[in-house]
Amino acid sequence: MFELKIDNAKYWRDCVESIVSLIDEGLFNINKDGISLKAMDPSSISMVSFFMPSKSFSKFSVEKSSAVGLNLENLSKILSTTRDGESLIIKDADNKVLLEFVGPGGKRRFKIQMIEVKKSVEKEPNVQFDAHIEIIGEPFKDMIKDAALMSSYIAFRASKDQFMVNARGDSGELEEQHEKEGSAIKKVEAQKNADATFNLEFLESMVKSCPLGSTIKIDLKTNEPMKIGYNIGDSEIVYYLAPYMEE
Repeated sequence: MFELKIDNAKYWRDCVESIVSLIDEGLFNINKDGISLKAMDPSSISMVSFFMPSKSFSKFSVEKSSAVGLNLENLSKILSTTRDGESLIIKDADNKVLLEFVGPGGKRRFKIQMIEVKKSVEKEPNVQFDAHIEIIGEPFKDMIKDAALMSSYIAFRASKDQFMVNARGDSGELEEQHEKEGSAIKKVEAQKNADATFNLEFLESMVKSCPLGSTIKIDLKTNEPMKIGYNIGDSEIVYYLAPYMEE
């Protein structure tokens, strides 16, 4: 049994949007620490790891740990109706999840059927990364948009003092070079150079929910999955994306 309350319903909406960008169903684990979810996308190219701490809720009543499987597309559609000034109460009710939006002078209630999620993930990939980059979200989104003009893939290269972006396609090539002290980059740390190429469509889905002004953290190792993440309020969203390897 659980009953949770979020004073600003849009906060939960934004968190769910960061997850549903990659997966259409998932298993939320609810315990005294908060809510977490780990899942692979249907193609098994990427993984999402989400955690929202109990302190994000104005009420967090959990009698025992629960695993709640939900169709995230349905959940996202309901949350998209969130209105200004509404709070949100989430609780279990006869194998369903009750969502109660409480606004000035009124309430709205939805019930979503819990589902059995066939495939869940317990651990994140164990990669010993060689480079760590911290970059402001808006410039990074612009890099992805620029690269999409040239290719379906984007290559990242991190060295001691630089973060470089490259995209090549039939129509041309993009090269970007960002210095360690540049306006977009907050930090570049590299034990040795790291170079890998990734699918742009997946990256676009991963970063589109990054809040305005937030920092995106990137970890790289040559031809290994990348780790990319950011915070939405107190919540942490982390993605892993397998590299693209030319055949």
